Amino acid sequence: MSNARYRSFVAVAQHGSLSAAARALGVSQPTISSQIATLERQSQIELFHRQGYRMSLTTAGLKLLSLAQKLLALESEAEFFLRDSGKLHQGELKIGAVGPFHVIEMVAAYRARHPGMQLSIRMGNSQQVLRDLENYSTDVAVLAGLYDRPELLAREYARHAIILFAHVEHPLAQSGVVDIRTLQGQSLLLREPGSTTRAAMEKALAAAGVKPQLNLEIGSREAIREAVARGLGVGAVSEAEFIPDPRFKPIRIKGDPASTTTYVYCMRERSDSLLVRSFRHAIEERE
Repeated sequence: MSNARYRSFVAVAQHGSLSAAARALGVSQPTISSQIATLERQSQIELFHRQGYRMSLTTAGLKLLSLAQKLLALESEAEFFLRDSGKLHQGELKIGAVGPFHVIEMVAAYRARHPGMQLSIRMGNSQQVLRDLENYSTDVAVLAGLYDRPELLAREYARHAIILFAHVEHPLAQSGVVDIRTLQGQSLLLREPGSTTRAAMEKALAAAGVKPQLNLEIGSREAIREAVARGLGVGAVSEAEFIPDPRFKPIRIKGDPASTTTYVYCMRERSDSLLVRSFRHAIEERE
């Protein structure tokens, strides 16, 4: 069966309509429609629910999606391996990441080693980044936190303490180091559930028997910074991701009871692939 049909199928699944998939692939909408119809007719399985122009995957479609993405990822890797004798003079490496700090230095190290390669970064929260990796939408992923799953292979890259930061006029800003018990009753601004920083802080607070006020949940680092700037509370962030600002004072927690660890992930079955190995070797050289 032609892989063009699988490409059309994946594009419709990702973009939610025939027209959007056609634009993404640079082909006509009738071509996409015909390829999807052929897939469904030959398999006698409905792959999409149709709701006007919108299309969403059926249960069978969801199962096919991961297989089709895997097939296309392997096809792409095989093509550029044959094209340049496996020397990585050209091709594309897709990286998933939850934040820019470490992934940018990794990209710089990789680009220095393989200047002809095209690189792309897909940002998202931990769940999104893992989903992209497992669906073969990305080749490697950079995440803070260890996810113990048999299908994943993780390599530790760096570890950083979680620090606090407060507006310069906040009482805690007068101290460079505070005991974690100082946070009792304080308004502490944390990311949404699922954030690695939040999970590490909550674990450290629970171990110390400390209960801050957690009455404001914020969905991005940038929003937390602005909330701190407006005096809404104290922020918590990985030391590596703190950005100096005249409005803020960084505050270390005595003994560094909370920390985050950055890991580089790949699918275990792809750990020996040319793309994954090239990324691993580039960051090992950087270290």
